[in-house]
Amino acid sequence: MEEPLTEELLEELLASPDPAQFARKHRIAEKRLFEHLNELLEEKGLVRIDVIREAGINETFGYQIFVGQRNPSRDKVLQIAFAMHLDLRETNRLLRAAGASDLYCKNRRDAIIIFCLDRGYGLYKTDEELYRLGEKTLCRPC
Repeated sequence: MEEPLTEELLEELLASPDPAQFARKHRIAEKRLFEHLNELLEEKGLVRIDVIREAGINETFGYQIFVGQRNPSRDKVLQIAFAMHLDLRETNRLLRAAGASDLYCKNRRDAIIIFCLDRGYGLYKTDEELYRLGEKTLCRPC
């Protein structure tokens, strides 16, 4: 599913007579994290337990995230994004669904994570890069 550009959405919002109607039309802030995660599983043909294990998350906690019983930290969401092999745009969408901030290239740690996502690094290679460059790793301890 192709997501419209932010600029296009902004123009549509400003031209709209009702912000609630605009929000409903584009399902803004309607999708919760667990719904988004489950859509990604289906879209990418992934298995929940495999993603949880690859993310290095406790299985019970991971299951609770995927059914909407627990809210993970930003780093846990990033671990899941790496386990699902998401690109930067998909990762930022997932972070927003979790109520967390997007990855920001002016933040040193985020810049390293963005670089690793772009290069297709896995979670553990990303943690190695973070550690090598003196930043907090995603999996503590890894």
